[in-house]
Amino acid sequence: MATAKKKKGLGSMLLARGSMDVPFFLLLVTIVTIGLIMLFSASYTYSYYHRGGDSTNIFRKQLMFVLLGLAGMYVISRIRYEYFRLFAIIGVVVSLGLLGLVLVLPEYKQGFHRWIDLGFTTFQPSEIAKIGLILILAYLLEKDYKKVTGKIPSDLGVFKKISEITNGKIVIYKSFLTVIGYGILIIVFSGLVYLENHVSGTILMLGLGIMMLFLGEVKNKWFILAGGMIVIVALLLVTNPSILEKYAGERIVAWLDKDYKPTEAGGRWQINNSLYAIGSGGLLGTGLGQSKQKHLYVSEPQNDFIFSIVCEELGFVGAAVIIIIFALLVYRGINIGMRAKDRFGALLAMGISFQIGIQVALNIAVVSDFIPNTGISLPFFSAGGTSVFILLCEMGMLLSVSRSARKKE
Repeated sequence: MATAKKKKGLGSMLLARGSMDVPFFLLLVTIVTIGLIMLFSASYTYSYYHRGGDSTNIFRKQLMFVLLGLAGMYVISRIRYEYFRLFAIIGVVVSLGLLGLVLVLPEYKQGFHRWIDLGFTTFQPSEIAKIGLILILAYLLEKDYKKVTGKIPSDLGVFKKISEITNGKIVIYKSFLTVIGYGILIIVFSGLVYLENHVSGTILMLGLGIMMLFLGEVKNKWFILAGGMIVIVALLLVTNPSILEKYAGERIVAWLDKDYKPTEAGGRWQINNSLYAIGSGGLLGTGLGQSKQKHLYVSEPQNDFIFSIVCEELGFVGAAVIIIIFALLVYRGINIGMRAKDRFGALLAMGISFQIGIQVALNIAVVSDFIPNTGISLPFFSAGGTSVFILLCEMGMLLSVSRSARKKE
Protein backbone atom coordinates (compact mmCIF):
# COMPACT_ATOMS: atom_id res chain seq x y z
CA MET A 1 0.00 0.00 0.00
CA ALA A 2 2.81 2.35 0.93
CA THR A 3 4.65 1.44 -2.28
CA ALA A 4 1.60 2.31 -4.38
CA LYS A 5 1.33 5.73 -2.72
CA LYS A 6 5.03 6.35 -3.31
CA LYS A 7 4.69 5.57 -7.02
CA LYS A 8 1.67 7.81 -7.31
CA GLY A 9 3.54 10.64 -5.60
CA LEU A 10 6.51 10.27 -7.94
CA GLY A 11 4.23 10.34 -10.96
CA SER A 12 2.46 13.47 -9.79
CA MET A 13 5.84 15.16 -9.29
CA LEU A 14 7.03 14.31 -12.80
CA LEU A 15 3.84 14.76 -14.83
CA ALA A 16 2.41 18.14 -15.73
CA ARG A 17 -1.11 18.79 -14.55
CA GLY A 18 -3.73 20.84 -16.31
CA SER A 19 -4.84 20.87 -19.92
CA MET A 20 -2.62 22.01 -22.75
CA ASP A 21 -3.39 25.14 -24.76
CA VAL A 22 -6.00 23.89 -27.25
CA PRO A 23 -5.86 26.88 -29.68
CA PHE A 24 -2.07 26.49 -30.00
CA PHE A 25 -2.41 22.73 -30.51
CA LEU A 26 -5.09 23.17 -33.22
CA LEU A 27 -3.01 25.80 -35.03
CA LEU A 28 0.00 23.49 -34.89
CA VAL A 29 -1.91 20.48 -36.26
CA THR A 30 -3.32 22.70 -39.04
CA ILE A 31 0.07 24.00 -40.14
CA VAL A 32 1.68 20.53 -39.96
CA THR A 33 -1.13 19.05 -42.07
CA ILE A 34 -0.90 21.79 -44.70
CA GLY A 35 2.88 21.39 -44.68
CA LEU A 36 2.65 17.66 -45.41
CA ILE A 37 0.16 18.22 -48.25
CA MET A 38 2.34 20.90 -49.83
CA LEU A 39 5.50 18.82 -49.37
CA PHE A 40 3.95 15.94 -51.28
CA SER A 41 2.85 18.27 -54.07
CA ALA A 42 6.22 20.06 -54.25
CA SER A 43 8.43 16.99 -53.95
CA TYR A 44 7.02 14.22 -56.14
CA THR A 45 8.77 15.32 -59.35
CA TYR A 46 12.10 15.89 -57.60
CA SER A 47 11.67 12.61 -55.73
CA TYR A 48 10.96 10.72 -58.97
CA TYR A 49 14.15 11.92 -60.66
CA HIS A 50 16.44 11.81 -57.61
CA ARG A 51 15.07 8.84 -55.66
CA GLY A 52 15.14 6.14 -58.30
CA GLY A 53 11.67 6.72 -59.74
CA ASP A 54 9.97 6.71 -56.31
CA SER A 55 7.70 9.78 -56.35
CA THR A 56 6.63 9.37 -52.72
CA ASN A 57 10.04 8.69 -51.17
CA ILE A 58 10.57 12.15 -49.66
CA PHE A 59 6.96 12.43 -48.50
CA ARG A 60 6.97 9.00 -46.82
CA LYS A 61 10.12 9.78 -44.85
CA GLN A 62 8.72 13.13 -43.77
CA LEU A 63 5.42 11.56 -42.72
CA MET A 64 7.25 8.95 -40.63
CA PHE A 65 9.24 11.62 -38.77
CA VAL A 66 6.13 13.77 -38.31
CA LEU A 67 4.32 10.84 -36.66
CA LEU A 68 7.35 10.15 -34.45
CA GLY A 69 7.55 13.85 -33.66
CA LEU A 70 3.89 14.05 -32.68
CA ALA A 71 4.39 11.10 -30.32
CA GLY A 72 7.48 12.76 -28.87
CA MET A 73 5.59 16.05 -28.57
CA TYR A 74 2.83 14.43 -26.53
CA VAL A 75 5.26 12.65 -24.19
CA ILE A 76 7.29 15.83 -23.61
CA SER A 77 4.13 17.91 -23.11
CA ARG A 78 3.17 15.61 -20.23
CA ILE A 79 6.44 16.29 -18.36
CA ARG A 80 6.54 19.26 -16.01
CA TYR A 81 8.64 21.89 -17.76
CA GLU A 82 10.55 22.67 -14.55
CA TYR A 83 12.54 19.49 -15.22
CA PHE A 84 13.79 20.93 -18.51
CA ARG A 85 16.18 23.03 -16.41
CA LEU A 86 18.11 19.80 -15.83
CA PHE A 87 18.78 19.58 -19.56
CA ALA A 88 20.10 23.15 -19.90
CA ILE A 89 23.73 22.38 -19.02
CA ILE A 90 23.58 18.94 -20.66
CA GLY A 91 22.03 20.54 -23.75
CA VAL A 92 24.79 23.11 -24.20
CA VAL A 93 27.52 20.45 -23.80
CA VAL A 94 25.81 18.09 -26.29
CA SER A 95 25.09 20.92 -28.74
CA LEU A 96 28.65 22.27 -28.76
CA GLY A 97 30.04 18.73 -28.87
CA LEU A 98 28.00 17.84 -31.95
CA LEU A 99 28.81 21.17 -33.63
CA GLY A 100 32.48 20.41 -33.11
CA LEU A 101 32.17 16.76 -34.14
CA VAL A 102 30.54 17.52 -37.49
CA LEU A 103 33.52 19.71 -38.44
CA VAL A 104 35.98 16.81 -38.16
CA LEU A 105 33.79 14.20 -39.83
CA PRO A 106 34.03 13.64 -43.61
CA GLU A 107 31.97 16.00 -45.76
CA TYR A 108 28.47 14.66 -46.39
CA LYS A 109 28.07 17.04 -49.33
CA GLN A 110 31.00 18.55 -51.20
CA GLY A 111 32.27 21.60 -49.35
CA PHE A 112 29.79 21.32 -46.48
CA HIS A 113 30.20 19.92 -42.96
CA ARG A 114 26.59 20.32 -41.86
CA TRP A 115 25.29 16.76 -41.60
CA ILE A 116 26.11 13.72 -39.49
CA ASP A 117 25.31 10.50 -41.34
CA LEU A 118 23.73 7.86 -39.09
CA GLY A 119 23.31 5.34 -41.92
CA PHE A 120 19.52 5.21 -41.84
CA THR A 121 19.20 9.01 -41.81
CA THR A 122 21.20 12.22 -41.47
CA PHE A 123 20.77 15.19 -39.17
CA GLN A 124 22.18 18.67 -38.75
CA PRO A 125 23.64 19.38 -35.29
CA SER A 126 22.56 23.00 -35.76
CA GLU A 127 18.94 21.86 -35.33
CA ILE A 128 19.77 20.54 -31.85
CA ALA A 129 21.90 23.62 -31.14
CA LYS A 130 18.88 25.93 -31.59
CA ILE A 131 16.97 24.42 -28.68
CA GLY A 132 20.23 23.97 -26.76
CA LEU A 133 20.88 27.72 -26.97
CA ILE A 134 17.30 28.57 -25.97
CA LEU A 135 17.41 26.23 -22.96
CA ILE A 136 20.74 27.45 -21.60
CA LEU A 137 19.85 31.14 -22.01
CA ALA A 138 16.41 30.64 -20.44
CA TYR A 139 18.08 28.92 -17.48
CA LEU A 140 20.85 31.51 -17.06
CA LEU A 141 18.66 34.56 -17.62
CA GLU A 142 16.35 33.37 -14.86
CA LYS A 143 19.21 32.54 -12.49
CA ASP A 144 21.11 35.79 -13.13
CA TYR A 145 18.10 38.12 -13.27
CA LYS A 146 19.55 40.78 -10.95
CA LYS A 147 22.96 40.65 -12.60
CA VAL A 148 21.53 40.91 -16.11
CA THR A 149 19.14 43.78 -15.41
CA GLY A 150 21.65 45.60 -13.20
CA LYS A 151 18.95 46.30 -10.63
CA ILE A 152 20.27 47.28 -7.20
CA PRO A 153 18.68 45.37 -4.30
CA SER A 154 16.41 47.61 -2.22
CA ASP A 155 16.82 45.69 1.07
CA LEU A 156 20.10 47.31 2.17
CA GLY A 157 18.94 47.64 5.77
CA VAL A 158 21.23 49.80 7.96
CA PHE A 159 23.84 50.41 5.22
CA LYS A 160 24.54 54.09 4.57
CA LYS A 161 24.36 55.91 1.24
CA ILE A 162 28.01 55.18 0.49
CA SER A 163 27.28 51.47 0.86
CA GLU A 164 24.39 51.80 -1.59
CA ILE A 165 26.66 53.45 -4.15
CA THR A 166 29.37 50.81 -3.68
CA ASN A 167 26.86 47.99 -3.95
CA GLY A 168 25.40 49.61 -7.05
CA LYS A 169 28.81 49.68 -8.70
CA ILE A 170 29.33 46.00 -7.88
CA VAL A 171 25.93 45.10 -9.38
CA ILE A 172 26.64 47.07 -12.55
CA TYR A 173 30.08 45.43 -12.85
CA LYS A 174 28.54 41.97 -12.46
CA SER A 175 25.89 42.89 -15.03
CA PHE A 176 28.63 43.87 -17.50
CA LEU A 177 30.55 40.62 -17.04
CA THR A 178 27.40 38.49 -17.21
CA VAL A 179 26.17 40.02 -20.47
CA ILE A 180 29.66 39.74 -21.98
CA GLY A 181 29.62 36.05 -21.01
CA TYR A 182 26.28 35.55 -22.75
CA GLY A 183 27.62 37.32 -25.82
CA ILE A 184 30.62 34.98 -25.94
CA LEU A 185 28.32 31.96 -25.59
CA ILE A 186 26.14 33.13 -28.50
CA ILE A 187 29.20 33.87 -30.64
CA VAL A 188 30.65 30.39 -29.94
CA PHE A 189 27.39 28.74 -31.04
CA SER A 190 27.12 30.96 -34.13
CA GLY A 191 30.81 30.63 -34.99
CA LEU A 192 30.73 26.83 -34.99
CA VAL A 193 27.63 26.88 -37.21
CA TYR A 194 29.37 29.30 -39.59
CA LEU A 195 32.35 26.95 -39.86
CA GLU A 196 29.90 24.39 -41.28
CA ASN A 197 29.42 26.78 -44.24
CA HIS A 198 25.91 27.33 -42.88
CA VAL A 199 25.26 31.08 -43.18
CA SER A 200 21.50 30.81 -42.66
CA GLY A 201 22.02 28.80 -39.47
CA THR A 202 24.50 31.42 -38.27
CA ILE A 203 22.02 34.25 -38.85
CA LEU A 204 19.27 32.33 -37.09
CA MET A 205 21.52 31.48 -34.11
CA LEU A 206 22.55 35.13 -33.71
CA GLY A 207 18.94 36.26 -34.03
CA LEU A 208 17.79 33.76 -31.43
CA GLY A 209 20.53 34.75 -29.00
CA ILE A 210 19.80 38.46 -29.30
CA MET A 211 16.05 37.87 -28.94
CA MET A 212 16.58 35.77 -25.80
CA LEU A 213 18.68 38.55 -24.25
CA PHE A 214 15.94 41.05 -25.11
CA LEU A 215 13.28 38.85 -23.52
CA GLY A 216 15.55 38.47 -20.48
CA GLU A 217 15.41 42.26 -19.93
CA VAL A 218 19.04 42.98 -20.70
CA LYS A 219 19.56 46.76 -20.77
CA ASN A 220 18.79 48.54 -24.03
CA LYS A 221 22.31 49.95 -24.42
CA TRP A 222 23.55 46.45 -25.26
CA PHE A 223 21.09 46.18 -28.16
CA ILE A 224 22.13 49.59 -29.49
CA LEU A 225 25.73 48.35 -29.47
CA ALA A 226 24.77 45.00 -31.06
CA GLY A 227 22.59 46.72 -33.66
CA GLY A 228 25.42 49.05 -34.63
CA MET A 229 27.84 46.14 -35.00
CA ILE A 230 25.34 44.18 -37.12
CA VAL A 231 24.81 47.16 -39.45
CA ILE A 232 28.58 47.61 -39.85
CA VAL A 233 29.14 43.89 -40.56
CA ALA A 234 26.20 43.80 -43.02
CA LEU A 235 27.52 46.81 -44.94
CA LEU A 236 31.00 45.29 -44.98
CA LEU A 237 29.70 41.99 -46.40
CA VAL A 238 27.48 43.64 -49.01
CA THR A 239 30.34 45.83 -50.26
CA ASN A 240 32.94 43.04 -49.97
CA PRO A 241 31.21 39.66 -50.59
CA SER A 242 34.58 37.99 -51.17
CA ILE A 243 35.15 38.04 -47.40
CA LEU A 244 32.69 35.18 -47.08
CA GLU A 245 33.03 31.63 -48.34
CA LYS A 246 32.76 31.51 -52.14
CA TYR A 247 29.22 30.09 -52.25
CA ALA A 248 27.92 32.65 -49.71
CA GLY A 249 29.66 35.62 -51.35
CA GLU A 250 28.30 34.57 -54.73
CA ARG A 251 24.76 34.63 -53.35
CA ILE A 252 25.18 38.23 -52.19
CA VAL A 253 26.50 39.18 -55.63
CA ALA A 254 23.50 37.44 -57.24
CA TRP A 255 21.14 39.33 -54.93
CA LEU A 256 22.66 42.69 -55.81
CA ASP A 257 23.12 42.02 -59.55
CA LYS A 258 19.82 40.80 -61.04
CA ASP A 259 21.65 39.78 -64.25
CA TYR A 260 24.34 37.71 -62.52
CA LYS A 261 24.59 34.26 -64.15
CA PRO A 262 20.81 33.98 -64.75
CA THR A 263 20.99 30.39 -66.05
CA GLU A 264 23.69 28.94 -63.79
CA ALA A 265 23.81 27.41 -60.33
CA GLY A 266 25.21 29.91 -57.88
CA GLY A 267 23.75 32.74 -59.91
CA ARG A 268 20.17 33.91 -60.35
CA TRP A 269 18.70 30.61 -61.60
CA GLN A 270 17.06 29.48 -58.38
CA ILE A 271 15.75 32.84 -57.21
CA ASN A 272 14.53 33.85 -60.69
CA ASN A 273 12.50 30.65 -61.00
CA SER A 274 11.19 31.21 -57.50
CA LEU A 275 9.93 34.64 -58.55
CA TYR A 276 8.40 33.14 -61.71
CA ALA A 277 6.53 30.66 -59.51
CA ILE A 278 5.27 33.37 -57.15
CA GLY A 279 4.22 35.62 -60.02
CA SER A 280 2.43 32.91 -62.00
CA GLY A 281 0.36 31.97 -58.94
CA GLY A 282 -1.59 35.19 -59.15
CA LEU A 283 -4.47 35.74 -56.75
CA LEU A 284 -5.87 32.21 -56.44
CA GLY A 285 -3.04 30.04 -57.76
CA THR A 286 -2.79 27.44 -60.51
CA GLY A 287 -4.32 24.74 -58.28
CA LEU A 288 -2.91 22.12 -55.90
CA GLY A 289 -0.42 19.92 -57.73
CA GLN A 290 -0.40 22.12 -60.84
CA SER A 291 2.93 23.92 -60.38
CA LYS A 292 5.18 24.05 -63.43
CA GLN A 293 8.25 25.45 -61.70
CA LYS A 294 8.63 22.39 -59.47
CA HIS A 295 9.44 20.30 -62.55
CA LEU A 296 13.21 20.79 -62.08
CA TYR A 297 13.15 24.57 -62.60
CA VAL A 298 13.19 25.66 -58.96
CA SER A 299 16.15 23.92 -57.31
CA GLU A 300 15.20 21.95 -54.20
CA PRO A 301 11.46 22.76 -54.45
CA GLN A 302 10.79 20.41 -51.55
CA ASN A 303 13.20 22.22 -49.29
CA ASP A 304 14.27 25.86 -48.92
CA PHE A 305 12.09 27.12 -51.80
CA ILE A 306 8.89 25.21 -51.05
CA PHE A 307 7.07 28.46 -50.27
CA SER A 308 7.44 29.57 -53.90
CA ILE A 309 5.56 26.41 -54.93
CA VAL A 310 2.93 27.22 -52.29
CA CYS A 311 2.49 30.66 -53.86
CA GLU A 312 2.26 29.20 -57.36
CA GLU A 313 -0.33 26.54 -56.52
CA LEU A 314 -2.37 28.34 -53.86
CA GLY A 315 -1.88 31.91 -55.03
CA PHE A 316 -1.69 35.09 -52.97
CA VAL A 317 -4.77 34.14 -50.96
CA GLY A 318 -3.48 30.69 -49.99
CA ALA A 319 0.00 32.00 -49.15
CA ALA A 320 -1.52 34.81 -47.04
CA VAL A 321 -3.65 32.30 -45.10
CA ILE A 322 -0.56 30.20 -44.32
CA ILE A 323 1.37 33.29 -43.16
CA ILE A 324 -1.58 34.26 -40.93
CA ILE A 325 -1.67 30.76 -39.38
CA PHE A 326 2.08 30.96 -38.69
CA ALA A 327 1.60 34.43 -37.15
CA LEU A 328 -1.23 33.15 -34.94
CA LEU A 329 0.90 30.18 -33.88
CA VAL A 330 3.77 32.46 -32.86
CA TYR A 331 1.37 34.88 -31.13
CA ARG A 332 -0.26 32.07 -29.18
CA GLY A 333 3.15 30.72 -28.17
CA ILE A 334 4.20 34.16 -26.91
CA ASN A 335 0.88 34.43 -25.06
CA ILE A 336 1.61 31.11 -23.32
CA GLY A 337 5.02 32.47 -22.31
CA MET A 338 3.48 35.66 -20.91
CA ARG A 339 1.15 33.57 -18.75
CA ALA A 340 3.90 31.21 -17.51
CA LYS A 341 4.29 31.00 -13.74
CA ASP A 342 8.04 31.73 -13.72
CA ARG A 343 10.76 33.35 -15.83
CA PHE A 344 12.24 30.09 -17.08
CA GLY A 345 8.88 28.94 -18.49
CA ALA A 346 8.26 32.36 -20.01
CA LEU A 347 11.68 32.55 -21.67
CA LEU A 348 11.48 28.95 -22.91
CA ALA A 349 8.02 29.36 -24.48
CA MET A 350 8.73 32.74 -26.04
CA GLY A 351 12.18 31.67 -27.25
CA ILE A 352 10.74 28.65 -29.08
CA SER A 353 7.95 30.81 -30.52
CA PHE A 354 10.38 33.43 -31.80
CA GLN A 355 12.55 30.68 -33.30
CA ILE A 356 9.60 29.69 -35.51
CA GLY A 357 8.78 33.30 -36.30
CA ILE A 358 12.34 34.29 -37.24
CA GLN A 359 12.80 31.19 -39.40
CA VAL A 360 9.51 31.72 -41.27
CA ALA A 361 10.29 35.40 -41.86
CA LEU A 362 13.80 34.66 -43.18
CA ASN A 363 12.58 31.86 -45.48
CA ILE A 364 9.83 33.98 -47.04
CA ALA A 365 12.22 36.93 -47.40
CA VAL A 366 14.65 34.68 -49.30
CA VAL A 367 12.16 33.14 -51.75
CA SER A 368 10.74 36.60 -52.52
CA ASP A 369 14.26 38.06 -53.06
CA PHE A 370 14.11 40.58 -50.19
CA ILE A 371 17.37 39.22 -48.77
CA PRO A 372 20.17 37.08 -50.26
CA ASN A 373 19.61 33.35 -50.55
CA THR A 374 20.65 31.95 -47.17
CA GLY A 375 19.35 28.40 -47.58
CA ILE A 376 17.02 28.47 -44.58
CA SER A 377 14.14 25.99 -44.34
CA LEU A 378 10.43 26.69 -43.76
CA PRO A 379 9.28 25.07 -40.47
CA PHE A 380 6.87 22.12 -40.87
CA PHE A 381 6.95 22.47 -44.68
CA SER A 382 10.52 21.87 -45.87
CA ALA A 383 11.75 18.29 -46.18
CA GLY A 384 13.97 17.19 -43.33
CA GLY A 385 12.99 14.37 -41.01
CA THR A 386 15.15 15.11 -37.98
CA SER A 387 14.42 18.82 -38.34
CA VAL A 388 10.65 18.39 -38.13
CA PHE A 389 11.05 15.81 -35.35
CA ILE A 390 13.08 18.22 -33.21
CA LEU A 391 10.65 21.06 -33.99
CA LEU A 392 7.71 18.99 -32.79
CA CYS A 393 9.59 18.05 -29.62
CA GLU A 394 10.10 21.78 -29.03
CA MET A 395 6.36 22.25 -29.46
CA GLY A 396 5.96 19.63 -26.72
CA MET A 397 8.05 21.79 -24.40
CA LEU A 398 5.87 24.78 -25.18
CA LEU A 399 2.70 22.78 -24.55
CA SER A 400 4.17 21.61 -21.24
CA VAL A 401 4.54 25.26 -20.21
CA SER A 402 0.93 25.86 -21.26
CA ARG A 403 -0.35 23.14 -18.90
CA SER A 404 0.68 25.15 -15.86
CA ALA A 405 0.27 28.65 -17.35
CA ARG A 406 -2.02 31.07 -15.55
CA LYS A 407 -5.50 30.98 -16.99
CA LYS A 408 -7.25 34.16 -18.05
CA GLU A 409 -10.09 35.10 -15.76
